[in-house]
Amino acid sequence: MLATPISDPDDERLGDYRALTDVELRTRWEPPHGLFIAEGELVLRRALRAGYAARSVLIDAKRVDQLADLPLDGAPVYAASQDVMAAVTGFHVHRGVLASFRRKPLPLLADVLGPARRIAILEDLNNHTNLGAIFRGAAALDIDGILLSPSCADPLYRRSVRVSMGEVFAIPYARLEPWPAGLDQVRVAGFTVIAMTPAPDCVPINELDATARKRPALLFGAEGAGLSRAAMTAADVRVVIPMHRGVDSLNVAASAAVAFWELTRDGV
Repeated sequence: MLATPISDPDDERLGDYRALTDVELRTRWEPPHGLFIAEGELVLRRALRAGYAARSVLIDAKRVDQLADLPLDGAPVYAASQDVMAAVTGFHVHRGVLASFRRKPLPLLADVLGPARRIAILEDLNNHTNLGAIFRGAAALDIDGILLSPSCADPLYRRSVRVSMGEVFAIPYARLEPWPAGLDQVRVAGFTVIAMTPAPDCVPINELDATARKRPALLFGAEGAGLSRAAMTAADVRVVIPMHRGVDSLNVAASAAVAFWELTRDGV
């Protein structure tokens, strides 16, 4: 791997990596410019394996030889000290490697729904950690696709990608619009829309009937606020995870993992 040494944090070639901790700035910069940032060797390799094209790589100068086998197809590699990397990004890059990738066009809704047996639908989820954890759980527990309401956070934001351990690349996802009227399109495609809620008067998820389990679309709301009344009304059935010791709810990523397991445990 041929790497270009960089010692100036203001070098314009590092523009893709500037101020990575500024969520608002990055949200306004990355999607319109068709890029996202991968952090860490494992995530970088998974992005390449998933067919994303690298724009560039920024790596700790001490680790250049460690990644010599990366198939970068001519993308430039910049080597810098940890101090320079921190000055550019705004944080200590302890994993030692960042890469800028070109985004792919989002698939059409029909392309996500068509081959899927089980999907998750997320409303207003703006916590990047929870979003990444849900994608990781979906990949591990055999969920075939994820649909996002228009106001959901970007799954390719650096923190979401990192928390998912790159599994955001493994699960196809699309935006569902209009919201929540778009849930009708999910229903027409043959899914049962299942709203997840901690309300005690709902069907326990382990008691869902075979019809609902056949092609479930699990609907989750944001942490704290939960599902909107409109989304809840648009669902076919409301379900709850039975809990004990007075606990009234779980973190949304934890509840998603429990629900995913429950609806895939029969191995179908």
